[in-house]
Amino acid sequence: MSTRAFVVGWLVVGAACRQVPPAPPPAPSPAPAQTAKPPAPRNIDWPAYNNTLTGERFAAVPGLGPAEIKNLQRVCSYDTRKDTSAQTGPIAIDGTLYLTDDDSVYAVDAATCRERWRHHRAVDPPGMLRNNHGVAFLDGKLVRGYADGRVIAIDARTGRELWSVTLADPRKGESMPAAPIAWNGLVYVGTAGGDMYGVRGRIYALRIGDGHTDWRFDVIPDTPEVLATWPKADTRNLPTGGGLWTSFSLDTQDNVLYASAGNAAPDFMLALRPGKSLYTNAVLAIDARAGTLLAYVQPIGDDEHDHDVAAAPALIATRGGKQLALTAAKDGRAYGIEVHNLRTQPELVVGYHVDTTTRENLDTRLNTKTPVRFCPGTQGGSEWNGAAYSPQLNTAFVGAVDWCTTIRLRPPEKLLAQAKPNAPFTGTDDDQAPFGAMDPPAKWRGWLTAFDADSGQIKWRYQTPAPILAGVTVTEGGVVLAADLKGTLRAFDGTTGDVLWQDRAGNATGGGLIAYAVAGRPYIAVVTGQPSPLWPVDPKATAQVVVYSPTAPTAK
Repeated sequence: MSTRAFVVGWLVVGAACRQVPPAPPPAPSPAPAQTAKPPAPRNIDWPAYNNTLTGERFAAVPGLGPAEIKNLQRVCSYDTRKDTSAQTGPIAIDGTLYLTDDDSVYAVDAATCRERWRHHRAVDPPGMLRNNHGVAFLDGKLVRGYADGRVIAIDARTGRELWSVTLADPRKGESMPAAPIAWNGLVYVGTAGGDMYGVRGRIYALRIGDGHTDWRFDVIPDTPEVLATWPKADTRNLPTGGGLWTSFSLDTQDNVLYASAGNAAPDFMLALRPGKSLYTNAVLAIDARAGTLLAYVQPIGDDEHDHDVAAAPALIATRGGKQLALTAAKDGRAYGIEVHNLRTQPELVVGYHVDTTTRENLDTRLNTKTPVRFCPGTQGGSEWNGAAYSPQLNTAFVGAVDWCTTIRLRPPEKLLAQAKPNAPFTGTDDDQAPFGAMDPPAKWRGWLTAFDADSGQIKWRYQTPAPILAGVTVTEGGVVLAADLKGTLRAFDGTTGDVLWQDRAGNATGGGLIAYAVAGRPYIAVVTGQPSPLWPVDPKATAQVVVYSPTAPTAK
């Protein structure tokens, strides 16, 4: 008790004997000074294949501006010790990285690279490409697909398998390499294999709790309206194509799922599939709750070069007020697809296109007599990783492959006579090179292109000595991150295109490149190791994830 309080109390007690007037009430004691606690350092996640469900690959991670990037240092790495094709796009959830290869899922400490658990299941058959693009995360569960057609859910904390369903048939050539996305109790997954005879792509919405199919969408449905766009189809020339090779994007406000459906087949032979060949080689807008088609657009008409619309679109609102599904394709172009009135009068319209790599000899028709060389080739342009977008700069960034292909066609009757399930249905005259003869690797290059998201006007371009397959990421500090097939990771000034920093991350990169924070410290993770029958890189390179962070400040 304070001295003042004690004295006042004594006077009050004595008043009954001496009739002392009551003292005025004491003034309240000042409250003790409170020191505001600094906010606890927080984690910033990268929770889906392209970070957000809308797919902009924009990392709102402080501490990754031009000044900090110049002080990037390698922190740690995690080696799977497997020579599988590392195309996984890692996700970062609450300080843990989750990544995949063809038959395993790994949980790795995002700051130290220490393994927390791994989940393995035997895959039979393993698939020719031995690749996988990653997992979806929702309600504490991870979900992924496999080459043998299975989709499984795993407990993200323990690595324990929770459920498993079969959606694809590997005996037909179907597989499931794409990274799913998840929202509102559903997981969205797709089937690939649309270059194999008779295979058609499908999209599924699965319930996260048990894997039950909520709805299914067929890219080439057996409806009169669609089959009319395949006028040469018959019992031998089966409608083929529309594989889903990469992740999706999702507009959660309007409940619209966006999917990029792959090429029609035979890939190179227009004579057997003239017309629109719906709904292949298209960006599809699908009701995310009902699975019904709202709108579609085919940016590439009469494709005879295997130029899929292969990457998930980035759903962006530009500085000029446009709503775009920004799509990068294998034809060496990025498309600004305008989104109009999806709930009233649905429409997707190509507003502009931007060349992102060399385009040569694409108007010369492929034929059975003369080999035709064209650029970009069948492994050119943008593959399974698409555009990144900075709302601060109103700039889009696209990585691409500059690599050409030479093809001569097989006679159509001979192709149909030899067509069989689980075999490439492409149309070339070389069984050893069903997707054509690629130029020697000495002739390949890569490009990173920056352009205004409203107009498509190119701001800057940078050529790399090897193709850019890996994801491109832009930070809130205006830094663009990209890596090439020689394993070099570069950081660019997003405004000028100047290289701020670079490092040899490891072997060829073809997977994810992400940014996140753990306990307030920013990190960058890049996946390396890309042995593949399609890409002439080190076949013995093991799949790894390499983690960087700016030099930590000196402790006081």
